[in-house]
Amino acid sequence: MTETTPGWLSADELNTARGSMPILYVEAVPVRVDDSGEVTSIGLLLRIGADGTISRTLVSGRVMHHERIRDALLRHLEKDLGPVALPRIPSSLQPFTVAEYFPTAGITPFHDPRQHAVSLAYVVPVTGDCRPRQDALDLVWFSPQEAASAAVQGEMPGGHGALLRQALAHVGLAF
Repeated sequence: MTETTPGWLSADELNTARGSMPILYVEAVPVRVDDSGEVTSIGLLLRIGADGTISRTLVSGRVMHHERIRDALLRHLEKDLGPVALPRIPSSLQPFTVAEYFPTAGITPFHDPRQHAVSLAYVVPVTGDCRPRQDALDLVWFSPQEAASAAVQGEMPGGHGALLRQALAHVGLAF
């Protein structure tokens, strides 16, 4: 794991930065693929929000100062899925989309009341044993059809449902 301790901001520094400039994030849609490379299932985290609501979400987190995007992706995948998830970071760092989160709802499909954030989004195959850690309650694997369903999409706040639909379309699974 990459040492990024010097890149951490205190809570006050982070709040000041969030109020002054966009913050860079990475988001990962963990997937299982078959031998031909087709996506067979999508992993969604179950979390409890600060307001006590339970929702489904993607792997997501900030890119630290002086941290490579690859390292940020690996750090957040390990943090959320466990140390033996065995993610396969894409050889190209071109994201499938760039999501712009605004504190004002309705500007884009993506909303984060805390800040203006720019997120690079990736589909990441994982081959190992995934066990949620940190603030995730569970990790549930859905078929692509289940992940695209209105029921699952309705459990994904802040635009993560739209981001998941974009990921499905990116891998050729538009429903």
